[in-house]
Amino acid sequence: MQIFETARDAALKLRPDDPVYCFRPEVLKADARDFMGQFPGKTAYAVKTNGEKLVLKTLAEAGVEAFDVASPAEFAAVRSVAPNAEMLYMHPVKAQSDIRLALEEYGIRVIVVDHEDEVTKLIRVVRALDIDPGSLTVFVRIQTKGHAAYELSKKFGAGPAQAVELLRRLDRHGYKLGLCFHVGSQIQDPDTYERALASADWVRGRAGVELAALDVGGGFPAEYGHDPNRKKPEMPSLDEIMARLRADIVEWGFDDMPLVAEPGRVIVARAFSLIVRVLLRKGRRLYINDGIWASLSDSWTGKITLPARFIPDPAIRNRNGNPEKLVPFKVCGATCDSVDILSRPFWLPETVDTGDWIEIGHIGAYSLSLRTRFNGFYPDTFVEVKTPFDAGSAPEGFASLETMAD
Repeated sequence: MQIFETARDAALKLRPDDPVYCFRPEVLKADARDFMGQFPGKTAYAVKTNGEKLVLKTLAEAGVEAFDVASPAEFAAVRSVAPNAEMLYMHPVKAQSDIRLALEEYGIRVIVVDHEDEVTKLIRVVRALDIDPGSLTVFVRIQTKGHAAYELSKKFGAGPAQAVELLRRLDRHGYKLGLCFHVGSQIQDPDTYERALASADWVRGRAGVELAALDVGGGFPAEYGHDPNRKKPEMPSLDEIMARLRADIVEWGFDDMPLVAEPGRVIVARAFSLIVRVLLRKGRRLYINDGIWASLSDSWTGKITLPARFIPDPAIRNRNGNPEKLVPFKVCGATCDSVDILSRPFWLPETVDTGDWIEIGHIGAYSLSLRTRFNGFYPDTFVEVKTPFDAGSAPEGFASLETMAD
């Protein structure tokens, strides 16, 4: 992998027509270690967030010893780079054959359920393999209520009364028991964890069974950009969130048991940026070589504000407009699909033109995981960059929260 000091250096040296991911391994290691240092328990990185081999390998080098996995492909990905790492199978809905693979081939001994049918699948496989139920820790996932960019309890989680029954059933069969919740991705309300802990305490009190662990899931927010034309959201920093979470864990009496967290965005978001090229400027529209079917799904949903840095092509001698003036451009993706248009404009210098590049920051979470091969476009070029995105010159642009007419 080629190494550059900045993304600008990479763009001007390579002059790429294809999107280029700029990987910052030292940023990834630092953010992983920061999280592990603040969370009072086991950190299990959520592989779904970014399961690239270079990411998993770097995290293992940083000291991450546990991974939250959801599929056989993720089992194999973790095992290929971290043979001794612990894997936690935390997808609530699973094929029975995948449960068997996890237990028999990969030796996974931590698993989650949120429905009686999932318990039945698990019991059936454990009996068929003649595994001691007491060697497995089974987490029961409970529903939560809160505010996050992406809600998850609408799809997963047992209601409190149902969770009580699931715990009792599993206890009768001799399993070690845990409670878990997931407050959603990119939380927007700092009270979310406290409410989830209150629900977990209610379930624990009524189930009357011994708990071996509590898993607080993910949701820890990454820092992105914000539209300077609008008021910056009043969101606590990770340090403040962690301090409050530690205090809430003590207040609700969960500090006397092993704890687990499943961070994703907060660890990997800042580790990548993306260099895209302007294939065409058509008035106030920019057609770029990436889009919603590749790296920019967060910009399509409109839930994340991504910072952007303009990298002008020095070969363009004559430009129109004021380089100091930021204007909104509707951004169109590379595919032939008419839906491939970002929901928010990018505010960039008025002089942006065909052939220029744009570095889009904090793209490490989900952007790579969700990219597709639609229309034959699939960004897969990587370089290493030393300078953190935040340490470079101030981004000229950002994906605005405001809408824009055609």
